[in-house]
Amino acid sequence: MEQTQHELILRDRAHLMLSGVTAVTGFDDRTVLLYTALGALTVLGRGLTVGELNMTSGALEIHGEIAALRYGDRDRTEPRGLFGRLLR
Repeated sequence: MEQTQHELILRDRAHLMLSGVTAVTGFDDRTVLLYTALGALTVLGRGLTVGELNMTSGALEIHGEIAALRYGDRDRTEPRGLFGRLLR
């Protein structure tokens, strides 16, 4: 299986462009939870909005005041299904 490349570009702490996004599990104005080709990623900030999401190409844009980017489990590139959450 070929691994998709993951890249992020942050401009002025207000415009985040990502590639290699495999899933977005939730978002509100302070948090965006997503998975990339290199694992889980949480974007923290204020006034966050998802500007453009293209799951076919794995591209995602986030706008707002971005305060932190936090990577999680590198081996998890997609959210666990119901069965996986039950066995956790």
